[in-house]
Amino acid sequence: LKQAAEWFGKAESACILYSMGITQHTVGVDNVKSCANIQMLTGNLGRPGCGVNALRGQNNVQGACDMGALPVVFTAYQKVIDPAAHKKFADAWGFPDGIAEGKNGYEVTTMMDVLADKPGELKCMYIMGENPMISDPDLHHVEKALKNLEFLVVQDIFLNETAELADVVLPACCYAEKDGTQTSTERRVQMWRKAVNPPGDAKLDWQIIADIAAKMGYAKQFPWKSAEDIFTEMAKLTPSYAGMSYARLNKPEAAHWPCPTAEHPGTPILHKEKFSHPDGLGQFFAVEWKPPAEVPDAEYPFILTTGRCIWQWHTGTMTRRSESLENEEPTGWIEINPEDAKALNVKDKEMVKATTRRGTVNVPARVTKDIMKGVMFMPFHYKECAANVLTNNALDPIAKIPEFKACAVKVEKIAEAK
Repeated sequence: LKQAAEWFGKAESACILYSMGITQHTVGVDNVKSCANIQMLTGNLGRPGCGVNALRGQNNVQGACDMGALPVVFTAYQKVIDPAAHKKFADAWGFPDGIAEGKNGYEVTTMMDVLADKPGELKCMYIMGENPMISDPDLHHVEKALKNLEFLVVQDIFLNETAELADVVLPACCYAEKDGTQTSTERRVQMWRKAVNPPGDAKLDWQIIADIAAKMGYAKQFPWKSAEDIFTEMAKLTPSYAGMSYARLNKPEAAHWPCPTAEHPGTPILHKEKFSHPDGLGQFFAVEWKPPAEVPDAEYPFILTTGRCIWQWHTGTMTRRSESLENEEPTGWIEINPEDAKALNVKDKEMVKATTRRGTVNVPARVTKDIMKGVMFMPFHYKECAANVLTNNALDPIAKIPEFKACAVKVEKIAEAK
């Protein structure tokens, strides 16, 4: 740590790129604030090669958030509870009965708790491009939650584990079968171009939504004929994207938001002269260390952390259908430090039983020095040994992100290596 601090402090410019390793904790927001504190302290904001940038779980998470795919904002983070913003969107969309009242909604992780603990409060769920029956924490809890729904719709490109519980499955297009835009962590907006036609009855996500809306009597509010039509509507309502258009994005020059007018060059570097606070100054946050929601004890003596491998993608909806990728890592495993393995009388490739307060998974052991003593690791891609049967659904109090990176686990050998 001292060496890293010295390198960082002496560097002419330094950038922090963070990923789920610091956000998937009950103190995830505090961790990101700490990164911002370091960058302000060392003067590494508002200059080339500096900043705090999130490496999200997949492309276009930045763009999805920019477009209001959060329960508390419209596009460009215009607050749902702001009467002016609410009126702006209600007037633009022109629904005869108006739009939903201006109050914050539930995060998806919170929805699972509501469904499990307060049956009847939420009646229907429409899931697009997500597979919570593999990706969410405490899968027994998730299954209970989804089975409490009166009606479940899943829109995806394959029949995944969540779709198996659905009342209706809508066939969507994959990334290579549609046009659109994506926004990177540096706020760069780029074109996404269709490469092949979709198979069978598969439709574009926006076409499915527009078709359903038309059946409900709202064809006038969903008049789009192309992805460009949607982008044009969005830009009119989104100040940070207002200066962008397909014509502009089709040119080689990148466009970074905020880009408020067609003449504006875009903003590759934020905070060059001032921060977004009214006084223009940055704000340090006092962050106190807190332990994970669940720590090891005599019954569950190890820390379990979860993540990915390079051969599978998230819940495997796509990659587990690829023979070449599946051959590289055909099933899950649990990594155990050699000292812990010796104490447990576990050898490499032997089957073990991993148990937490939420469930048990049988999984092959991978004895390796890559994991530190007292800690164990499992990838979460695999249905047959689903790591998220074990994980804790404790949430960061602000971002509502689950603590995938730490829970207490015990491990017992159940079979010799073959």
